[in-house]
Parts: sequence; structure tokens; C-alpha cells
Amino acid sequence: MSFGDEAMPEEESAYSEAEAAEEAADAAVGAAAPPRSGSNGNGVESAPASAPAEEADPRELLARERDEYLLALQRTQADFENYRKRIARLQEEQSARAAAYLVEKLLPVLDALDLAEAHLNDSLDVNESGKALRASRAMLMDILSKEGLERVDQAEVPFDPSVHDAVAHSEGDGGDGGQTMVEEVLRSGYRWKGQGLRAAMVRVRG
Repeated sequence: MSFGDEAMPEEESAYSEAEAAEEAADAAVGAAAPPRSGSNGNGVESAPASAPAEEADPRELLARERDEYLLALQRTQADFENYRKRIARLQEEQSARAAAYLVEKLLPVLDALDLAEAHLNDSLDVNESGKALRASRAMLMDILSKEGLERVDQAEVPFDPSVHDAVAHSEGDGGDGGQTMVEEVLRSGYRWKGQGLRAAMVRVRG
């Protein structure tokens, strides 16, 4: 066999090995490459992503915001009305306490006028000064009575510890069933708008 005939198989063998190595390298690169967009890696196209949710209707959003603001406004208005009523009630109570305090300070003046009235009733000769004093007392009592002052000065009535202060006791029969009676009022008592302001000093019987 000649030299040329023996060299041919070696060239074919070298060419086959290089070609196989190149094909193996191409296969490795293909396996490492990331799948194309829209593919699941196996050459199969994946389904498109779901469409974004539909945006809410702007009119519905505005209506919702309007309702929220309206509710907040109604709550604020209700709170203000309650606050206004509470302040008005507190002012009324404070005014009533101030008026009662003033009237209580005037009670000694009324006691002095009562003594003067009793002295005038015992006197046979009432001059112009006495008449003016009596008229002034009547005018003051009329004004205070219209505002809510009530005298407690009745005698021969059942004794009531809520409006009477017994400071003396007389022997004698009481009322029906042995009830204690007011025999004499020594100092008038007063109520202010239905509430006890000062108890009457009385002598009781029974």
C-alpha cells in the first residue's frame, strides 16, 4: 500500500473529532441561554399576562368622597349643637345660682323691713316717712315675688321640717291626730324658684 493511501483515514478521523466538539459546544450554549420572551423554556409560547383590572369610575369615586365629607359635616354639626346646648344650660344654671346668691344676700334687708312694718302696725300715727317705707317694702317684695321669691310665714299650718326650723315649743294640743302645728312664725322663711332658700324660724305646738 502506498504512502498516500495510508494518510487519508487519519485526515477523516481528525475532521470528525473537530466537528463533533463544535456541535457539543453549540448544544451547551443553547441549553444555557435564557428562554425567549413568551416562551416557557421548552420552545412553547406562554400565555400573555392577564390584563390590568379596570379602573374605577371617577363618578363613583367622587360620589363616595362626597358622602364621606357629608357624613363628617353632619357629625361636626351634631357635636356643635350638643356643645351649644350644654353651654346654654351651664349659663342658665350659673345665672340661677348668681340670682339665688343675690336674693339670699337681700334677706337681712327684708328682715329689717319686716321689723319696720311691724313697728308701723303698732304705731297709731303713721307719718309720711312710714308710708314711704311701707310702700318701698311692698314694691321690693312684689318685684322679688315676680322673679320667683316666695315667703314662708303662715301660722297654724302643719310643721314641715323642710321649710320650718322649730326654735320654741308651746304646750297645747296639736292638729288632727296629734300633728305638730306651727303656732307662730318668729322669722319668715323663703323659697327661690321652688327651692328652699331659708327655713322659717317658728314656735310649734303639739
